[in-house]
Amino acid sequence: MIIKASGGGGGRGMRVVHSEAALINSINVTQQEAGAAFGNPQVYMEKFLEKPRHIEFQVIADNHGNVVHLGERDCSMQRRHQKVIEEAPAPGLSDKIREKMGERVVEACRAVGYRSAGTLEFLYQDGEFYFIEMNTRIQVEHPVTELVTGIDLVKAQLLVAAGEKLPFAQKDIQFRGHAIECRINAEDAKTFMPSPGLVKLWHAPGGPGIRVDSHVYSGYTVPPNYDSMVGKLIAHGEDRDTAIARMKNALGELVVEGIKTNKALHQEILSHAAFREGGLDIHYLERRLGLK
Repeated sequence: MIIKASGGGGGRGMRVVHSEAALINSINVTQQEAGAAFGNPQVYMEKFLEKPRHIEFQVIADNHGNVVHLGERDCSMQRRHQKVIEEAPAPGLSDKIREKMGERVVEACRAVGYRSAGTLEFLYQDGEFYFIEMNTRIQVEHPVTELVTGIDLVKAQLLVAAGEKLPFAQKDIQFRGHAIECRINAEDAKTFMPSPGLVKLWHAPGGPGIRVDSHVYSGYTVPPNYDSMVGKLIAHGEDRDTAIARMKNALGELVVEGIKTNKALHQEILSHAAFREGGLDIHYLERRLGLK
């Protein structure tokens, strides 16, 4: 089983239990941690899957009964349940499963009367998918969906908030090519220790299919108080191989001086034959780094 904090998120407040004898103590410890971290000691339990993939679906719904999904993202490349690389569409996912999951998420949003942009997250293993949670907001990885659909999700969310109807229906959603996002964090690429401080030089990459989302500039000081992410590199291409090649070029062009970043980690991952093959489970990166 896996015990999760009801008030948690972002991969925090979770504990895996492998035996009945350890259950009660693990619940108590997780409750204490959840209360201290989130101000809510409530926890719940789920079946623990050994080697699942993390597949999530982007949805958006308006006040007029319109709900659409904009396809899935594969966010299985994780460390300590924190996403490192995300991509769309999910490699190796069958059209049958993709269609079934898409129908389910739309049905779910209609059933609860959801409005706005949101993401329904699942674990996927052995042809079955298991609901984890819904994030009722725009997520960090939304650019990969924007690049494969051509839809500005932030603009659409604002239109919905203003009471407007969605300007597109499910039949209008077209998927083009493949997109990959690398989260650039201010941290050591090997020890993962945070690296706040003065950014002496920030040079963002460019070129066909490359998008950079960041607030950082030369002379910016990364504070120690918040999440370590300082930017996102997103690469889009007509297929996955092209997106990977463009991302590798973009990482090579990215220059950040004055602080450490996880750029080298991304370059290493993209060179893995297993990553290029696709379809990896959520524990792959930690096994590769010798953390499991």
